[in-house]
Order: sequence, then structure tokens, then C-alpha cells
Amino acid sequence: MASATTTATAQSLPAYRREPPSQHVLSGSSGSNQVHGQYDIGVGHFSEWSRATKKRFFIDWQASRESEWVIVAGNEGGDLDSMTSALTWAYHLEHSTMNTSNPVKAIALLQTSMDALDLRPENKVALANAKMTSGHSDLLTMDELPEDPETLSRKLKGMVLVDHASPLRKWEKAKILSIFDHHVDKGVAPDANPRVFEKVASCTTLVARQMLDELERLPEEYHMPHELLELILSAIAIDSGGLESGTAADTKTSQRVLDRSRWSNRTLSSAMTSLNSHLKQAKQDLEHLSVRDLLRRDWKGDFVDTPSPRTPTVSLGLASIPYSLSDQISKTGFGELFHWFSIHAAWTAATGVDIDICLNKYKTRPDPASGEKPRKVREIVLTVRDDVRIDERQADSLFRLVYDALESSEELGLKRWERAGELAPRQMVWTHESGAGRKIIRPIVEDAVKGWDM
Repeated sequence: MASATTTATAQSLPAYRREPPSQHVLSGSSGSNQVHGQYDIGVGHFSEWSRATKKRFFIDWQASRESEWVIVAGNEGGDLDSMTSALTWAYHLEHSTMNTSNPVKAIALLQTSMDALDLRPENKVALANAKMTSGHSDLLTMDELPEDPETLSRKLKGMVLVDHASPLRKWEKAKILSIFDHHVDKGVAPDANPRVFEKVASCTTLVARQMLDELERLPEEYHMPHELLELILSAIAIDSGGLESGTAADTKTSQRVLDRSRWSNRTLSSAMTSLNSHLKQAKQDLEHLSVRDLLRRDWKGDFVDTPSPRTPTVSLGLASIPYSLSDQISKTGFGELFHWFSIHAAWTAATGVDIDICLNKYKTRPDPASGEKPRKVREIVLTVRDDVRIDERQADSLFRLVYDALESSEELGLKRWERAGELAPRQMVWTHESGAGRKIIRPIVEDAVKGWDM
């Protein structure tokens, strides 16, 4: 991993390029033991590389050598696709340039806190299968950054965005070197290279395909750890439903990865179906999560520019939750509507958002005797805070603006929640069956806010 300029540092690091003689699957225990250094150290090549890279990043930061580093970052939702894409490209960047005159130091950054990683149980299972250290201490998360992103972004060699079309506002000073995304191209960093936008089930597909294409063109291939290959297959499997909803690119890339893995003697269909089934079962294990955990489990937010000279930016956050509001209310200590909004207010205060939107989705549970089939229903919970950034009058104006934008959308077809009459000022809940999620609703809200001038 180390270049010639870091030989002294490398001497104290594990010889991670060698495949260890024996390996085991870790228990994936919680991160609580890491404070005391009592976690299970990963034994795989990939874990050793990740831990060594993290150590070297901290050493270089202490020595003011941030300009030597490239950060590979996914979105702040922290799902398996985003995490795997970042880890894969960081590994490739470093290893593909290791024996060149311009070796790259690259590290994957997971834009969530360490204790939030296990809020997605499928992440915990996939990382344990990849023989990573329990408690995730060999991964770099946002709460471990030794410097504020606004400051650090100006010092870095650059950033690579994966599963994300544009950098969050706090990273906007960083030079964007490459982008891989399977959503809408927002025109950011037109000179980035590679710059890949393609509609596939999993962004990991795009990253893995580019990695394999470049790897196979090298004079000599670097070692590809089986743990990473299996992590790649896991991410594609869960995003594509075991390839049932995948594209031709998802299928072809998965086959290329499978051929290099320990599972090369299995058919692609059986391998991906098995992975999807295992991870999907883990993904649905959320009953133990509290309301606050559900709010932060899949939360994304950033600033939106406005023409208002008084408040030129507004903070917007969106959470996606696979439970109805009624079911979430039952998880509160008092089991009451007011307690859910109290927990929600504490969370939004901590994140500093002005506008927060919860996107709930669930299936109805009709009486079996009725003969009715379960329906997929979605909810939108809108709240606007009057807090440090905006006063009560501005908050009222913002609430009405976003309220009108959502209600006027024919695509959504919103209906007021049955208990909407119990809500406080600047709170609203709607139901709909349009199937529209964050990718549809977020632009509606952002476009409305971009015209707000108060």
C-alpha cells in the first residue's frame, strides 16, 4: 500500500498484501467495545488494508499532508451500495497506481456516523461476511474526521463521488476528480474522469465494471481480495433483487466479479439469489430500532440556495422510514402523537435543519376475511422549525410554500392523514399511493425553496 515516500510508516503496518493463512467470519458485534479496544480484529486482506489505510490517513493529517489524499465518498444515507462503491474505488485507486511514478493515496469515507452503520442490519451482515473488524473500526466515518469538512475539502488532493451526483455543500471546495452515479446527472464537474452516469440497479455495478476494465489493462494485475469481490456481489444482489430487477450491465458485471470470487463454481443465478435472500432478511430486522434510530437510519440533507438576502440558504433534510407514522408512534415511550413529534423535534434540532420531511412507506394489513389484498401506502410528514436560522414568520412562510408545492402536485395525489386535525402549526401529514419516493419529492421541495424570498 505504501509508496516510497511513506516507507517508514509502512514498516509499522501489517503486511496486508499477503493472503492470511486462515480466515473466519466475524460475529459482527456492536461497536460499544471499541472504546476499550476489545473488538475482534478483522483477519482478511481487505480488512487489513482498510485499517492500515485509515491509520496512514490519520498519520498524514497529523503531519499536514492532507493534500496527498483522495477521499472517495458516497451519499450520507450510508446504504450497502454507497459504502461498497466507495471502498471498491478507494482500493482500486491505490492498488492500480502502486507501482507507478504517481501512486495515489485514497480512502473511502462513509458519510454517516459509526454508530449509525448498524442501523442498516444488511451492512452489518455484509461487513461481517467480508471479515471486517467488529464495531467498524477499520472504516472511516464522518464522526471520525479530524477536521471540519469545509476546511478539509480545501486541502485534499481531491474527491471522488460514488452513488451521488453532486457533493454536499460542506465538500463543495474539494476538487471533484471522478463521479459514478446511477441517478440523474446534475452537470457537476464536467471535466471529471471517469465520469459515469448510467441507469443500473446498483452504483456498485458501475464502479466494479470500471475497476475490472482498468485492472485487466494493467501490465500485471494487483491482488483482488475475495472479501471485496463478495462485498461487491452483495451490494449488487440486494439492489437488484438477486438480479431479477437488474439491467444487462448489472448481470454482466456480476458474472465478471463472480468468476474471480471463491464462488466461481456456482451459477450466477444461485449465488445472487442466495445473497439477496440472506441480506433482505437482515434488512427487514428493524423492530428493535427506536424512533430516533429510524429517523437517522436513512437520512439525507443539504442546503438549498434561496434569493432571500436575509436567509440565502435553507437547510433541508429527508428521512426514509419503512413504517407508518402510527406504527412509529407505538414505538414511543408514551405511545402518543405528541411524543413522536417531541422525538422528531429533538432529532431535527440536533441536525440543524429548517425543513424536515419524513417519507414513510408500509403495506396495509386488511382483515383476511375481507378478501382484500395489502396495498402499498406512503406518507409524507412535513415540519418546519423556527429556530436559530429562521424566525417564526419566516418558518410560517416556508411551511406554506412547501405545503402548497406538495399539495399541488398531481403526480403525488396527496390525501390528508386521518389525524391531521391533531397536528400543531407547521406540521402536516399526507398519505398517497403514487409510489413516489425521495427522488421525486426532493426536487419538488427544492424547486419551491429556490424561489423563496423573505
